[in-house]
Amino acid sequence: MNRKHQKNQMELAFDMGGRGEATRPVSGGNELRMAESGTESPVKIGNVMEEVIKRDNLEKALKRVKSNKGSPGIDGMTVDELPAYLKENWTEISENLLAGTYKPTPVKRVEIPKPGGGIRNLGIPTVLDRFMQQAILQVLQRIFDPTFSDHSYGFRPGRNAHQAVARAQEYISSGHDWVVDIDLEKFFDRVNHDRLMAGLAERIQDKRLLKLIRAYLNAGVMVNGLVSPTKEGTPQGGPLSPLLSNIVLDELDRELERRGHRFVRYADDCNIYVRSERAGQRVMESTRRFIEKKLKLRINEKKSTVSQPMKRKFLGFSFTSGEMVKRRIAPESRARFKDRIRLITRRNRGISLDKLIEELNAYLRGWTAYFGFCQTQSVLDGLNSWIRRRLRSYQWKQWKRGKVRYAELRKMGVGKDLAAQTAGSTHGIWRISLSPALNIAMPNAFFENLGLFRLRIR
Repeated sequence: MNRKHQKNQMELAFDMGGRGEATRPVSGGNELRMAESGTESPVKIGNVMEEVIKRDNLEKALKRVKSNKGSPGIDGMTVDELPAYLKENWTEISENLLAGTYKPTPVKRVEIPKPGGGIRNLGIPTVLDRFMQQAILQVLQRIFDPTFSDHSYGFRPGRNAHQAVARAQEYISSGHDWVVDIDLEKFFDRVNHDRLMAGLAERIQDKRLLKLIRAYLNAGVMVNGLVSPTKEGTPQGGPLSPLLSNIVLDELDRELERRGHRFVRYADDCNIYVRSERAGQRVMESTRRFIEKKLKLRINEKKSTVSQPMKRKFLGFSFTSGEMVKRRIAPESRARFKDRIRLITRRNRGISLDKLIEELNAYLRGWTAYFGFCQTQSVLDGLNSWIRRRLRSYQWKQWKRGKVRYAELRKMGVGKDLAAQTAGSTHGIWRISLSPALNIAMPNAFFENLGLFRLRIR
């Protein structure tokens, strides 16, 4: 590398102080711009590594890694320590990248419970490798994303789960009211590295970058101090993994398009909509053969089936039956919501009702940002009522003794006889929460005045 190039890279100092959030677009050569145009068969692109280490691209990558935070990898380096490390070592790192000799570090294995049961294995890269993966992602995304299928919604700029659910709703409303619900078994753990690299090599000519991506795939996983090799799969937890998964599954998208199917895919969750159960069984069998023989992946037989959409869950939502198909919150999603509310409002917490509502609101706002996309306000109203009942139960428990309960009910406008009768009741707390006395003392307006967030359609 010439000294001028080294100097320009080191002048970064990776100091974002005083700069705005917006970054200038990465300026690529003619070949890279051709890839951005969205043509079906773009030319092979060389010198991609130079695009990866351009200043604007690195600044954007560092901002993203810092904003995402995250835990350290196996080397213990934190996100806050990364800029200083880069400032001191960037010359050597960039020389290794351009020479094709950069070696990633094994990822740290982290197990997290899945919402529906089971364990999901995450691979947490070091913050340096997260930074480099993010820089690679930003360049590759510009090359690959414009040519991905219109039926693909997961991990793509400008696309989200709500759009996928709305597209599914359109298909159902048009009379395709049977769904071939396909779930790939341990997809991220079973991606075939050779097929993935072949897909990358069809578009990328830069052997240094291909070698680096292969090195990330084969970096290994550290568990209990021992490093195990990774011969297949793309470890969940790194910035690059979602894009690589879309590159693999784009082949499935193109095959389904060639067959003329109406389908929606979000990551490894694919729903194909047909007009009859018989058609669905045929599609399920032919798609299974393609996935297993061509993609070398497996369908999860327990989670995949042919059914009617109102009996299935897609991205947390389901659908109503009848002429007017509406989006509704899937029963499993409502059950998980209630479990979380029960945890937050458990009666032995010993904090004030004000503090409890403040914590509750933080969860309710985030939940509504996603599930407020439903079209069944009556369901949300039922949940609102149930939450208020939980809070009345909580407050009743906090008052503890009969004398305190009587005094508090009287202060809140409940008559003497009703307050005495309720305070001396032997009924359980949950039953008491529906009593006239507690509804007089803590009506809906009482919780509104305390600022309780109300679930509603967005």
